[in-house]
Amino acid sequence: MSLGNSTLRRNGLLIGASTKDLSTICKSCRASIARRYYASTAAAVAESPSQNDLTPPVTSSPALKEHYALRAGVVLSRPPVLTRDLTPFEKAFFLYQRRLNERLALPFTRYFYYPKGTPADADWKRKFKERQTPARDIGVYSAYGKEGWNDEVLVGAEESEPEKQVEALVKDAEGEREIAERPMPRVTDADKTGDQKSLNRKLARSLYLLVKGESGWIFPSAEIAGRENLHQAAERILVQSGGQNMNTWIVGHVPIGHYFYDYRKPIINDSTSTSELGSKTFFMKGRIMAGQANLESNAFGLSDFKWLAKEEVEKAVNPRYWSYVRNMLAER
Repeated sequence: MSLGNSTLRRNGLLIGASTKDLSTICKSCRASIARRYYASTAAAVAESPSQNDLTPPVTSSPALKEHYALRAGVVLSRPPVLTRDLTPFEKAFFLYQRRLNERLALPFTRYFYYPKGTPADADWKRKFKERQTPARDIGVYSAYGKEGWNDEVLVGAEESEPEKQVEALVKDAEGEREIAERPMPRVTDADKTGDQKSLNRKLARSLYLLVKGESGWIFPSAEIAGRENLHQAAERILVQSGGQNMNTWIVGHVPIGHYFYDYRKPIINDSTSTSELGSKTFFMKGRIMAGQANLESNAFGLSDFKWLAKEEVEKAVNPRYWSYVRNMLAER
């Protein structure tokens, strides 16, 4: 029996069963006939093309690729020129060490250097009577007298101040026929006038170059051009920002920190099908050896520059920018 005849018989049986009394057919036979009928009907519907299949598919537009603009920045610094200022405890400790050395390690044999009856011996007696101690920078202290044990410095004593010790050494060196050369002061004219564009200020601290652009005070930065790496981009940015008169050195090839900024509205480029969400800036460490910044021919529209210490940078930049760059700056 062919497949078509079998199907017709099943359908005819189901139709006949619907018109006759269903009580003559058992429950299991009725369920089997219904399943076969429904399967045949579903197969026939699947084989016939529907109206939805004839509708052409709708092609969706390609999704935009989201990305951030890559920028390179330079944290250019002038390292400390002088040692830092001593704390009061350190000043007292170093003076105590010199007094202890005078009493224990360097006993002075006067007659070996100044024989009796010579002019040198007479000059020695005169100077010792004036300063009451052989050493010139430890104050009035006798290492071999009854008060030799009293070699500690009292709180607030002027003998522990470096300026007082320098004055004592210079005064002793300036004789009747000599003019002693005084050391340069630690506080410069730029410190007194508050000239923040000068590198000759805060000699015991690190100074960092900040430039003023459209978004305020920031470190020199710009977008990476072409296939250049961060080191090459940092060198180019320094030249285009501060001019050719700075002798600088970019330290290493690894960034020391980063800063990212999200635009309020993404920048969509239809030609490249991209959406620019913001910018990410990676900072390189740099040192200035000589020269000075000059913004006359800069390529980024910068209007001003300053050399600032860490606490001064905090006051100049915005709080969000400071939260990203503060750990890249040295305390001194």
